[in-house]
Amino acid sequence: MSNPARHNPTWSFVVPCVGFVLLALSWALPGLPGTTALLVAGLVANVIASVHHAEVIAHRVGEPFGTLVLALAVTVIEVALIVSMMLSGGPETAGLARDTVFAAVMIILNGLIGASLLVGGRKHHVQEFKLEGINAALGTLTVIVMFTLVVPNYSTSAPGPVYTSAQLLFVAAATLALFAAFTVFQTVRHRDYFLPGGDEDGDPSATRPTSSEALISLAFLLIALVVVVLSAKGISPAIEAGLQAAGAPAATVGILIAAIVLLPESVAAIRAAHANRLQTSLNLAIGSAIASIGLTVPTVAVLSLLMDWHLALGLDTKSTVLLVLSLFVVSISLRTGRTTMLPGVVHLVIFAAYLFLSFVP
Repeated sequence: MSNPARHNPTWSFVVPCVGFVLLALSWALPGLPGTTALLVAGLVANVIASVHHAEVIAHRVGEPFGTLVLALAVTVIEVALIVSMMLSGGPETAGLARDTVFAAVMIILNGLIGASLLVGGRKHHVQEFKLEGINAALGTLTVIVMFTLVVPNYSTSAPGPVYTSAQLLFVAAATLALFAAFTVFQTVRHRDYFLPGGDEDGDPSATRPTSSEALISLAFLLIALVVVVLSAKGISPAIEAGLQAAGAPAATVGILIAAIVLLPESVAAIRAAHANRLQTSLNLAIGSAIASIGLTVPTVAVLSLLMDWHLALGLDTKSTVLLVLSLFVVSISLRTGRTTMLPGVVHLVIFAAYLFLSFVP
């Protein structure tokens, strides 16, 4: 029998509970000095806890189901956060979904993949992955991104970077269908395309968590992710005030949301690359991008139609160029099934340019 503490030590249960206590304290005593600092500490601790529980689940169910669990859990909470902010902000938040989705794609394609390739390449020199699965994922992601963020600028039925109601419904259905098709492709039809190779198998003698341990980790993963999002929402007014004081554009709010929501996935992906599990890292990164758009766009599309809001989806020219550049470079970086440090540096430079031009457009 496995020792439960071997997979789920006490701290992994205590941290989410303490996070909720800190949230309750901030709600009960909103003016308490140091509340923001406590929420930040709780957010960081729960990111670590969520990554731990996601790895327990991944160890139990195997790839690619383990990475899919974390990607879906984080995406569902991201959607909930965007929807809640749109409901509270009204029509003025018409571009929030676009800004958040674009930020998530740029963070994943350049920041996350770049850091993973750099960290993994620095330690292991050359890392390998299965080209068939990554090519399929990048092809799916490219179509979803173009439908969502680029085509609205060139459709002529409605003025501006928006779709008509019929177009919006079609794009929402198309993105949802592509997400569903990729999920079936990844987990059923061609699961072998996403399985780690021989060098990534890890320690075969390690004891797998039991089903009960995995279910407990799933519950605490969801709790930790909820704490992360609610803590982010609690500290966001202070951060937004700081951004406004610095004169940052409104689109940087989307970057903030995407960065916080993607933090658990980013930590898990970079740790996997450092452990020479690049296939797992890429599964998590690109799968998260597909899930993020495939679930976010249909949800906010239906919401905007019900509320009779104009949903601005099209990017400006600068952002479109950066997006196309990112998709082009990532297709080159991952074209051979082998990577080194250099592509990681290239992607991180693109990411730095994206951040700089977001604040200094």
